[in-house]
Amino acid sequence: MNARLDAISLVVSDMAASLAFYRRLGLDVPADSDGAPHAEATTPGGVRVLWDTEEVITSYDPSWTRPVGGERIGLAFRCEGAAAVDALHDELVGAGYASHLAPWDAVWGQRYAVVLDPDGMGVSLFADAQ
Repeated sequence: MNARLDAISLVVSDMAASLAFYRRLGLDVPADSDGAPHAEATTPGGVRVLWDTEEVITSYDPSWTRPVGGERIGLAFRCEGAAAVDALHDELVGAGYASHLAPWDAVWGQRYAVVLDPDGMGVSLFADAQ
């Protein structure tokens, strides 16, 4: 059996707010998706990112509840360089998104930062420190 990762799915409470955040990270989401219950964008690497509202999820899984107390999956966006991590972090925070971890030089050799998306999920920004 051969399987390949095709998509990453996000459950969102406010589609327009979530899409605005991810557009700032460079994902090309169609403008008419803001009011839709489902949206998709394909990354340059071919992996799709899917957004579904909480209402969509509960329509086929009535037992679903909003997670609390942390995440089990995270998205990480590679930036062009260390200065780009700082600039993108500052741009997102300036646009009103919460910083979870301000940019720092990580011991594993990367410039790293974490910003929270509109649903409170940590989104990593990183680049090689050099």
